Amino acid sequence: MANEWNLGQKDQKGLVKKAEYAILIGLITRDQTEEQVVEYLDELEFLALTAGALTKKRVMQKLPHPDSKTFIGKGKLQEVAEYIENHEEINMVIFDDDLTGKQVSILEEELKVKIIDRSSLILDIFASRAQTAQAKTQVELAQMQYLLPRLRGLWTHLERQRGGIGMRGPGEKEIETDRRIVRDKISLLKKKLEKIDQQNMTRRKHRNELIRVALVGYTNVGKSTLMNLLTKSDVFAENKLFATLDTTVRKIAWEGMPFLLSDTVGFIRKLPHHLIESFKSTLDEVRESDILLHVVDIAHPMHEDHIRTVNQTLKDLEVTDKPTLMIFNKIDLYRQKNYDDLIDEEAMKEIEDGIQGNLNHQFGHENVLVSAMTKENVDILRQKVTQMIKQQYKIRYPYQVRHW
Repeated sequence: MANEWNLGQKDQKGLVKKAEYAILIGLITRDQTEEQVVEYLDELEFLALTAGALTKKRVMQKLPHPDSKTFIGKGKLQEVAEYIENHEEINMVIFDDDLTGKQVSILEEELKVKIIDRSSLILDIFASRAQTAQAKTQVELAQMQYLLPRLRGLWTHLERQRGGIGMRGPGEKEIETDRRIVRDKISLLKKKLEKIDQQNMTRRKHRNELIRVALVGYTNVGKSTLMNLLTKSDVFAENKLFATLDTTVRKIAWEGMPFLLSDTVGFIRKLPHHLIESFKSTLDEVRESDILLHVVDIAHPMHEDHIRTVNQTLKDLEVTDKPTLMIFNKIDLYRQKNYDDLIDEEAMKEIEDGIQGNLNHQFGHENVLVSAMTKENVDILRQKVTQMIKQQYKIRYPYQVRHW
């Protein structure tokens, strides 16, 4: 007899993916307050969920600096080990900061589960999201660069042999062999990326006459939803971190003016340096754009922190001088969280005018409050972007009228 709960569903084929359960660990130090660590762990939990893991417990500890061997203190480590022993479903512990190879080995020995840090979790998500040859190559390069400095720590099974005559040499050779393999792989991947970049540059040459507009912002702020709304296309959008990894470009025309709109990979705090390095070619779309549309989730309690993170990344890319419009998205959710049900439209407009004025003063860019889901103020957004595009065409072609 068919299971009544599974009627109409296709039989699953292949391996059945089991749910994974995790403990999250964050450290309160001189550089990170408790409030910041709570926010970072919220984001880490979302990252874990995006990767397919459910969080069972959060652990925070106050230390002047991370322990060089176990990251957290011995007492806290024992507490985590006992919790894992009493909850057999837990099969991983995720740390909010980067671990050394040595720390990973010691922690795995003590806790008997997978040990993952923030960087390796982000890399795992990137690997699962990569679709194009370029993105896959970039992820693989970042993984190799992440692995290289950790090889010695991962070879701890050779430690007990170091005292034995004739045993140390082969171990050292094996580490060096692995390093050489990884370095060769990195070199190969860099050459492959250079070739892909050249192909992309050839494609971009044909677009040079058109004004280029890039959507940038923190991950999961609604860039792809906004892209779909403005271009009437079907870019993949999902309420998960890094839903979009490959840059999507669409040609559209407003008021007879064609331009290119691109949706780029979202930024995030504590983004591994080697990941930024690997994805510089993807971020070329941001570098070569004429206008930036900086999308912000105004309903998020830490949206100002997100803006600073994005601005720092844009500064690293040396693109802070471009004309920028800040789009404060999810204004409908902001109202649900912050407004009284009895507030009238006139008072609401007065409050939001004040918010826009403060944001303009604080960040130095013109802004607009929108909701990509309810399409509120999208017409105002289009007007502002159209004016910016007109201005760029005047700068680029000051002595001639373009007939498109």
